Amino acid sequence: MKSSNKFKFVGKRQIAVFAASALLPLSSIAASQPPADPDTEQAQRGAYLARAGNCMGCHTTRGGKPYAGGRVLKTPFGEFVSPNITPDNETGIGRWGEEDFWQALHYGKGRDGSYLYPVFPYTEYTKVTRQDADAIFAYLRSLSPIAQSNPPHKISAPYDNQFLLFLWRTWYFKEGVYEPDGSQSDEWNRGNYLVQGLGHCNACHTPRNVWGASQDDKLAGGEIMGTYWYAPSLISPREAGMGEWSVDEIAKLLSTGVTDHAVTSGPMATIVRQSLQYLSKEDMRAMAVYLQSLGEKRGEEAPKKTSPMPERVSKYLALGKPVYEKHCQECHGKSGEGVPGIYPPLAGNRNVTMTSSHNTIRSVLYGGFPPVTAGNPRPYGMPPFQHIIRDNEIAWVVSYIRNTWGNLGSLVSPEEVDASRGNEF
Repeated sequence: MKSSNKFKFVGKRQIAVFAASALLPLSSIAASQPPADPDTEQAQRGAYLARAGNCMGCHTTRGGKPYAGGRVLKTPFGEFVSPNITPDNETGIGRWGEEDFWQALHYGKGRDGSYLYPVFPYTEYTKVTRQDADAIFAYLRSLSPIAQSNPPHKISAPYDNQFLLFLWRTWYFKEGVYEPDGSQSDEWNRGNYLVQGLGHCNACHTPRNVWGASQDDKLAGGEIMGTYWYAPSLISPREAGMGEWSVDEIAKLLSTGVTDHAVTSGPMATIVRQSLQYLSKEDMRAMAVYLQSLGEKRGEEAPKKTSPMPERVSKYLALGKPVYEKHCQECHGKSGEGVPGIYPPLAGNRNVTMTSSHNTIRSVLYGGFPPVTAGNPRPYGMPPFQHIIRDNEIAWVVSYIRNTWGNLGSLVSPEEVDASRGNEF
């Protein structure tokens, strides 16, 4: 049986897994519901929480009407289309009640009782409290209804077999509202709740198995399914781990997208622009406190004895030097030092040297800007180079910056550069 997306939620980030379910009786709420007052305290709080969860990010197609759905999310398991969550009676959630919305967010079930695809991150949203879920629903109910029917999902066989999702949920899904850790501060617990629940950071920053399920909830990093972007580990000091950062530095990066030594890019820049910059200072600090507590510290490392570089590697890296000098040096500096707060340094840059070279390749190919935020309204950007330099030259220059000025990373091949063109974010 093919699954319709009429009552299916689709989530913020591209992580789809196995499919769907045993059916339960329809909700007792079938009639249209009266619209909610947008000026109530509950609806206003719901608007804030919907921003924190970046609901509009997935439930709005490019150039489309807010929350009317239609955005296509490509995954290894098929294409999922985000549904209309405005209060339209026929094409949206106009006939939904609070219990229906809670069932979707907390249990991962549609209004008809069918299991939802985990491309909608109910595996994280299950941690959201009933009070917050009701507030988000009140906000969505206060929106102007938009009549917009969206196309159905295109789920590859055998993942359109609903019984498979029943098995997947049995193995990988555990429902339950977040329970505070009594050994930690209220601020730490608030940050944990936002990161692990409504913010669903695990949706990207977690390695996944062949069935698309998170292998843990420790934010250890992983490739974002359906894209060529890598969400770095928020634990490891060799990637984006923040154990040695100050709380203020972390909060600044999350709220503005830039610090003197770091810049958000790709999907993370989008999240900062659409969602994180709107969080209160208190919530932003709470997230920073929590993330800092996860980060490991480098400690004392014994000096490493480096073997002489093989001649063929030296020759390969030498090919990248003139490319760097011609196209990169003017902004990033002769020694990769960059310009604080403007052009990120490349020397000692963990985003450049981490195991995955995906993000660096895509930055060279497509360029980009840090997010436009209240704290950084006119960001400096990087132009795309895919139309100026060939794939082999991009491979040379990326290899060069990953292995110069004390950096140490794997070499990049032209084939890897070409492969990165597979999906756009």
